[in-house]
Parts: sequence; structure tokens; C-alpha cells
Amino acid sequence: MIRKKSLLIIGLLWMGIGSVSAQKSAIYTYSSDDFDRAVALYKAAQYQSAQIIFDRVKSQSKDAEIQADCAFYSANCGIHLEQPDADEQIEHFVRDYPTSPKQNEAYLGVSRYYFNQGKFPQALEWSEKVNENTLDYEDQDRYYFQKGYCHFSAGHKKEAASFFNKVINSKDYASQAKYYLGFMAYEGNDYKEASKYFEAVEGEEKYEEKLSYFKADMAFKSGNFQKAIELGVKALPKSNAQEKSELNKIIGESYFNLKDYNKALPYLNEYKGKKGKWNNTDFYQLGYVYYQKGDFENAISQFNKIIDGNDAVAQNAYYHLGESYFKTNKKQQALNAFKNASEMSFDVKIQEDAHLNYAKISYEIGNSYQPVPDVLFAFIQKYPNSPSKNEIENLLINSYITAKNYKGALDLLEKNKTSAQNKAAYQKVTLYRGLELYTDGNYIDALAMFKKSLSQPVDDRFSARASFWKGETEYGLDNFSESLASFKQFVGFAQAKDTPEYKNSHYNMAYAYFKLKEYDQAGNEFQLYTESAKDDKVRLNDAYLRLADCRFVMAKYWPAMEAYNKVVELKSVDADYAAYQKAISYGFVARNDKKIEDLKKVIANYPKSQYRDDAMFELGNTYVTEKKNDEAIKTYDQLLAESKTGNYASKAILRQGLVYYNAENDTQALNKFKKLAAEYPKSPEAVEAVATARLIYLDNGKIDEYATWVKTLDFVAVTDAELDNDTYEAAEKQYLQNNTKQAISNLSGYVSKFPNGVHALKANFYLAQSYFTDGNPDKSVAHYEFVASKQRNEFTEPSLARLAEIYLKKDNTDKSIAMLKRLETEADFPQNVTFAQSNLMKTYYETKDFPSAVVYAEKVMANPKTDNKVKSDAQIIVARAAIQTGDEAKARAAYAKLQTIARGELAAEALYYDAYFKNKDGKFEASNTAVQKLSKDYSGYKYFGAKGLVVMAKNFYGLKDSFQATYILDSVIKNFTTFPEIVEEAQKELSAIKAQEAQTNSSIQN
Repeated sequence: MIRKKSLLIIGLLWMGIGSVSAQKSAIYTYSSDDFDRAVALYKAAQYQSAQIIFDRVKSQSKDAEIQADCAFYSANCGIHLEQPDADEQIEHFVRDYPTSPKQNEAYLGVSRYYFNQGKFPQALEWSEKVNENTLDYEDQDRYYFQKGYCHFSAGHKKEAASFFNKVINSKDYASQAKYYLGFMAYEGNDYKEASKYFEAVEGEEKYEEKLSYFKADMAFKSGNFQKAIELGVKALPKSNAQEKSELNKIIGESYFNLKDYNKALPYLNEYKGKKGKWNNTDFYQLGYVYYQKGDFENAISQFNKIIDGNDAVAQNAYYHLGESYFKTNKKQQALNAFKNASEMSFDVKIQEDAHLNYAKISYEIGNSYQPVPDVLFAFIQKYPNSPSKNEIENLLINSYITAKNYKGALDLLEKNKTSAQNKAAYQKVTLYRGLELYTDGNYIDALAMFKKSLSQPVDDRFSARASFWKGETEYGLDNFSESLASFKQFVGFAQAKDTPEYKNSHYNMAYAYFKLKEYDQAGNEFQLYTESAKDDKVRLNDAYLRLADCRFVMAKYWPAMEAYNKVVELKSVDADYAAYQKAISYGFVARNDKKIEDLKKVIANYPKSQYRDDAMFELGNTYVTEKKNDEAIKTYDQLLAESKTGNYASKAILRQGLVYYNAENDTQALNKFKKLAAEYPKSPEAVEAVATARLIYLDNGKIDEYATWVKTLDFVAVTDAELDNDTYEAAEKQYLQNNTKQAISNLSGYVSKFPNGVHALKANFYLAQSYFTDGNPDKSVAHYEFVASKQRNEFTEPSLARLAEIYLKKDNTDKSIAMLKRLETEADFPQNVTFAQSNLMKTYYETKDFPSAVVYAEKVMANPKTDNKVKSDAQIIVARAAIQTGDEAKARAAYAKLQTIARGELAAEALYYDAYFKNKDGKFEASNTAVQKLSKDYSGYKYFGAKGLVVMAKNFYGLKDSFQATYILDSVIKNFTTFPEIVEEAQKELSAIKAQEAQTNSSIQN
């Protein structure tokens, strides 16, 4: 209520004002006229002038009574002038003139003055000094009333009632006292007592407005809602703005309690709140009215303002909020509301029904807070006698598949897989969990899952699929024999043809045979695949290529050529290789004319092919075979001009020298041999060139010239040559026979004895390979580095690849980068280029060199031979690097591309950023759709699930749904403590929202 101060007109005894004579300009001696003039000024409220005269008269007078009167009036002037020491002056007066009859009058006067000024604490303090027994009846009533009111204003209800009761029969103060006694009874919820006092003053106009409100409110609080409505409606026109707001609330809530929701609505809407704020109950009542009218959108807009509610009203509100969301097809929001209501036990029936709805919606749309099977299982445990138990049990079984939370589902199934339904679910869940692990590259655990799936052979279709993926995983682990057996087991199932894997079964078996070097069988399987494959152009091209290779290896050259020709016709990335191989095949069927023709086509049609130098070298050799020496020399010259540092450079020069030697052109031959020895020392070709040159010098009788030349070559020790060869051949024999331990011993001996021997290059490479095979990569490093330090040779590329692999495992960043960059530029095999680029990409990213990481990621993605998993890695690095460097446009594009190719956790990350960017664009609904998909399809990836929920909370607040926003943030804070940085972000968002909402909702504790 609005309390009005009672302004009582208090007439002090000295309030009469007489005429004032003209003052003299100066008064030097006391006279009675001066005192009278000061009194007149005092009565005329000229306190400053009066005080001056009173003080002067007091100092000049010898009369004790006059002095006392002057001290009394001067102190009272100080009170009126609000001088800081005025109360002290009164105290001095009392102390100095203890026999003055004006002492009690002084206390009473000061008390009345402060009361009239509305300074009730000061008035009460001075009234305590008054001797009430000396007051006459009129002053006594006034004294009691004012003292009662001072206590009332200070909240001292007991003391106030005591003094009001003393004037309850007073002529002047009875009605005011009864009003305040009634008001105090009203505030103490003693409506019977309040009514008694209010009825006593009912006829007085000044109380009519207030009493109308009080009576309506008392009727409401007494449960007499119809009377409250009547009184409230009657009081509305006469009330002020604040009282109108309260009366609208009384009327609206009365209609609400009478379940007349149509009539309640306009009144509840007119309520302005306490100090401009509503509380949770206010929002609930208006929301429930809309709910009952079927206006669910408006119901939501009221219910969702209830934040931090934890009572029966809040539980009821959240339950009906859930129903309102559900009826407007906002299922994610409904899930949160039902979850909240199910966690409160104020009404157990509502709690159970909310839990049931929470479980059903979780099954339907997924759940970000806990695995759907957990939700369903928790309901069955908590409500074992529920009529819905069977329905939930069926949903529980299905949820293991539909929720895609296979890890969580598996945890539950491991505890109970004895029933037929659970065995079937276990078979499926272990298969799908295995697929998740396989996608993430965790082959060991994936294999265990596929074996578990096969241990519950309920459905042959799923058994077949588990066999297939078991084979894929074994292949990934290089267990090719086991892989082949699994693929054979797969095709043995009658229902294998009904699975999505069947179309690739021949292809996979073919590769298993291929890895086992059973090329004939591999070729047959590749052949079967090419006869049935239709849609997968990349795989079909690869199958033709491998079919051709298998036939080639088995010396079935005509079938090989047919398959190579298919690859050329498909114009795939491997067309150059196929064309080259086809040309080579003609040589094996004695068709050198066609071989020459096709090798020329390779050189002409594929100018940037990595097989260009192979084709040129082979063309030169074929010309030699066909005795077309001039064409051979020209071809070798072209090869040397284009690739002086390539693998074939030294071989081409040797071939030219041999052509000249066989044509008995010794001068040209020696020129070539000497060039080879000078430019490619220590290469096997240089060694052969020296040996052939020796024959020429011998034939021409120029032994001294030969000896002089040989002495200039540091890789030829003529006297040790035989020992060198014998030692090396013994070591090489052990290596070629896979006797690793003996090979290491012999090769180490050779390298030690002949560090610059003729076979030092090959010996160091074979020794490095032997150490690596024997599980001692650290010892292999020095020997791989020896090979890599020499001029480019046939062992350079594999040495660089192996060194890069070793350094990567040892986290030796600098050396890894150095080897990978060399491998990228020097490798001939596309696989090694891809390996180098992809690992440079990852290494640069891990060292936070984001620009370089992006450069290599783009190279990886531009490579048509890169598979989707590596492309996903590249795309994620581009995206993450863009986020790190604040390049939002690039990050958006990268994550959008990633969504089209990613699987597993990378797909979850891409989907999160899809939601994140849509939130930034203000597309809150679309952002929520992305988060819901993240929750449903990738619930196993909790980190991005939690981050997605924070984005969802921001979306809901953007959509003006405060409940959803705060509830989701609360859930993140409670359920994702393993991710402190996400919890911190959620807490920050929650605090900001609560601070904003607390401005209009008094129930929020911020």
C-alpha cells in the first residue's frame, strides 16, 4: 500500500503574533522592550533576528528568570534554524535552569517541531524526555498520538499500538489511531481485527480509497474470491496507479482461482508488478491462463521467464511449459522443460509424467545431457510399476541404434545381454561402435567390437556386416591372411547380398590377395569387381589398374594391356601409368614396334607425368634393342636435358657409353664413361662405367693412361676391389634371403671395412632397412642419412620417406620438416608426395605455424589421389588455422567443405561451427537445428556436444526464451565439469542473462 504521512496542524502555546514596533539601529542596554521585541520576532518566525536579541538580552540581564526565558527561546530558534548545535542548546538550557517551568515545554516543543517536519526519529528521541504527567488532556492526546506514529514509522508495531490505544477514544485522534491500528492488524494478517478498526473509520472520506483496497485484498487473502472481485472492481476507478496495479492482480488472481481464465486474462495483463518487477508466480498465472485458452505461444512467453524456480509453482510451470513447447512442435525446448519438472518432487504425479515425456522426447530427438538409453533405463528403474513400462522398454532397445550413442549403450548392454531383445541389440550396437572406432582410426578396439558382434549371431545380416568390417580392420592392421578369411566368411552369408558392403566385397578380397602376393587370385577378384561396379568411378579405375598389374606380374600381358587400356579410356589420374605399363607390355610380347609407338604417346600426351623419364629411358633401351642407335642416343640426350638429377640420369649416360662401346666408337664411349664417373661418383653405374672403360684401355694398350685416370677416382680402390666385392656379395646374400640378424652383422662389417667402397651406397641402405625391420629404427638413422646425403639415387626416395617416418615418431620437428620437404620435391611416387605434404601440414599446425600449415593443407586437398580421410584432416587444419588467426571467412568456407567429407569427431566439429556461425549471423533457429543434429547424430563426442549447448543457449536467449537459455547453461555447468573452459564460458553467459532478467523478475537471485 502507499502510506501517506498524517500532517497534523500543531498549535504551539506561543503561536499568537502581535505587532512589531520599529527596531533601533543599535541596542546597547537591556530593557523590557527588547525582550518583548524578540518574542514578537520569534512568533513572527523571524528566528535569526530573534535569536540575536535573545542572546544579547540574556548576556545583559541580571534577572535569572529573564535569562532562563532568553536561553529557552534562543535554543528553540536554533531548532527552527536547524543549527547543528541546537539540541545541545536545549540540553544546556535544561542543565543551566533546572527550576525553569519551561523545561517540559522545551522538550515538547522540539518534539512537535521535528514531528511536523517529518523527522520522526528525532521527534521520538525528544518526546522520550517529556514528562507526560504534567501535560493537560489536550496536549496529552496529541503527545500520545504523535509518539505512537513515530513508533509506527520506525516499525515498532507493539509500541505504536500501545500509544494509539491511549487515544482510541480521543475526540481529535481516535479515527487516525483506529486507522493505523487496523493497518497494523492487516499487515499482520489479522483480518478480523483489521476489519473491526477499518469499519470504525469507514465513513470518513479521507480513508475511503485506502479501505477499498484493503478490504479487497483481505477478502482475497481470506479465500473469498468472489467478494474480492466485487470489492476490487468497485475500488478500481478511485485508486491511484500503484493501487490499480495491485487491484488488477487481486481481481485477476481471484478469477484465476475460480478457474474463470477468460475473465482473469485482462486483469492479470494489467498488473505492473512490485516496483516494476513480476515474480515467478505472476508469470506462471498469466502463462497458465494462456495455456488453458490454447494460446501456447503466449503461454510459452510467460512460462519461460521463470528462472531459478524451485518450488511447486515452478514445477507446475515447467511441466506446462513442456506441454506448450510440445504442442507447438518445439521438441528440444520441451525436452528441457520436462527434464526440469522431472527433477522436482513437489508434486510426484507431475514429476512422473514429466519424466515419461522427457524419456519419450529423448528417444525421438536425442539427448545432449546423457545417453538416451540411460534416460529410458532410469525411468524404468524409478517407476517399475508405470503403465508405460513396456513402451519404454521397447524404446530402450531401439534407442541403442537410433540414438547413435553406441559407447553409452554398450556400457548398459554389457551388464545385461541375456534376453533375446538385448542380444539382438548387442549385436547391432557392437557393430556400429566398431564402425565409429574404425572411422576414428582405432583399429585395435574396432576389431574387438566386430568380434563381439559376431559372438551374438542373432541376425545373419548383421553377422555378415561384422565379418566384412572385421576384414577391413584386419587389413588396416596388415593382417592380410586374417582379412582375406573374414572377407570370405562375409560372402558366405546368404544375406551378404542385402548389405551395403557387398558391392565392395570382390574389391576388398582382391586387395587382400594382392597384399599376400597371390596375384592370379587377386586379378580374378578385381575382374569380378569391374564386371559389377557401376557408380564408384574412382574405385573402378583402381580396380582396372590393379587387375592390369596382377596380369602383368603373372606374365599375362595381353589381358594386362586390355585392363591398362580401360584405365586410359577412363582418363583417370592414373592414365599415364597405365599407358606406360601398356607400352612396356608390348615389349614382352615381342611387339617392340608397338612398344616404341606407345612410349612416344606417353611422352607426348603426358608432359607432366612422373613416368615421363621412365618412358624416355625405356624408349632409348628399346631403340638399342632394335639397333636404332641414333634414335637411342637422341632419346637419352632428351632425358638428360629434362632430368639431369633424376634417377635415370646416370643410367642414361651409361647406356650411351655402352651403345658407343658396342659400336666400337671407343672415344665417344670413354667420354661418356668419364662423364659418368665424374658427375655420379660411387653410383653403381659409375662402377660399371669404370669397369667397361678398363676394357677399352686394355684393348687399346693404354694401361698407364687408365691407371692415371683411376687414381683420380676416390671410389675405386683397385687393389681392394676384389675384397670389396666378395665382402659385399656375402652380406647382400643374407639380406636378400631375409636373414635379418646375419645381414646386419655382415653389412655392418662391410660398411666398417669399406666406408667408401664400391657398394657403400647399397650396403648402407640395406643395413638401414635391416635395422628397421629388426625393430631398431634408431640404429637405422645414420645409414639412411648416409644414403640421403649422396647424389640422388634409386635409394634416395625410400630413405627420405623412412627418415621422415622415424623423426615424426620421435617428435623431432626440425628434422622431420627437413626430410619431408626433401621428400616432397624428390619423390617420384605419388604416395610419398602425399605422405610428405600431409605430414608437413600436420607438423606445421602442431608448431602453430598456421600459414605454412594452410599452404600444405591446400596442396593435399588439390591432390586428386588424396583419400577423403586425409582430405578431412587437411580441411580441418585449414579451418582451425583460420579460427586461430581470426580469418572467419576462410574458417566458414573450410568448415562448410569439411561437412561434406568428414566422419566421426571431425564431422561433429564441423557441425558445431555450422551452428556457431549461424548464431553469429542471428540465424538462431537454423543454428539450433544444427545443434540438435549434433546432439542426435554425434552424441558420443561430448566436447563438441557441450560447446553446441552453449551456442544453443545463446540462440534461445536471442529468441527471447530465457528459461531455455538458463536451463541449458545450468545443465552444461553441472554435467560437463571435465571441460572447465566450456563450464567457464557457460557460467559467464548465465551470469549475464540473470543480471539482465533480474531487472524485471524479482524471483531471480543473481
